[in-house]
Amino acid sequence: MFSPFFSSADLNNVRFSAYRTAMKLRRLQKALCLDLLSLSAACDALDQHNLKQNDQPMDILQIINCLTTIYDRLEQEHNNLVNVPLCVDMCLNWLLNVYDTGRTGRIRVLSFKTGIISLCKAHLEDKYRYLFKQVASSTGFCDQRRLGLLLHDSIQIPRQLGEVASFGGSNIEPSVRSCFQFVSNSPF
Repeated sequence: MFSPFFSSADLNNVRFSAYRTAMKLRRLQKALCLDLLSLSAACDALDQHNLKQNDQPMDILQIINCLTTIYDRLEQEHNNLVNVPLCVDMCLNWLLNVYDTGRTGRIRVLSFKTGIISLCKAHLEDKYRYLFKQVASSTGFCDQRRLGLLLHDSIQIPRQLGEVASFGGSNIEPSVRSCFQFVSNSPF
């Protein structure tokens, strides 16, 4: 559910689920100061830490190092708005709550990217394009397994906000099948 430092009880009274989810996402984005992070700055930090293998796990130290790079840069740009240790701590906690529910101390690189990119400051189409490229093959196509991984990681965010039922639940298989229904199960 929603962490205590992102009080959302007052937002549960918002009637329409799309609006309620959007308000929770915006509150989360602002609490983590990710509304200040441009897509290009996020990509630079990810590249700086050589996060290319999306199936590889990241341990807590790697996550902290990458988050520190992100928030150090944000602090340089927005000095009065970013408290680096607090932001790193809160974002780490949020990422682990979303993607490491078993508390193994590891999350996949793709999960890390999905969480950060989903909440950064960018046009939605640019976020989609970036995330699709992360799961696409070198030829630019995506198969069912890879799309399933991306959708699974994406749905974890509203799940953690208590809004997964509004988006068809946690089962992403019908969505993946729907995407490939008219392309004869070949990559797209």
